[in-house]
Amino acid sequence: MPDGWADPVVSNGVLNLVPDQVTAYREVARVLRPGGRIQMADICVDNALSENAKRDIGLWTG
Repeated sequence: MPDGWADPVVSNGVLNLVPDQVTAYREVARVLRPGGRIQMADICVDNALSENAKRDIGLWTG
C-alpha cells in the first residue's frame, strides 16, 4: 500500500499475533492518511492461561 492510502485501519484481533508489533504499528501509521483513524478489537488478559483455556474456543468468542 502507498503512504497515506487508508482513511481507517481496522484490526480485529490480529495485531496481538504479530511477532514484530513495533513494525506492524509503524506500518499502520505509514498507510494512514493525516487525520486517519485506527480501530482495534482485541482480547487482553492479566494472568497466564492454562493450556485447556487456550484451546477452549468458547472462551475466545462472543
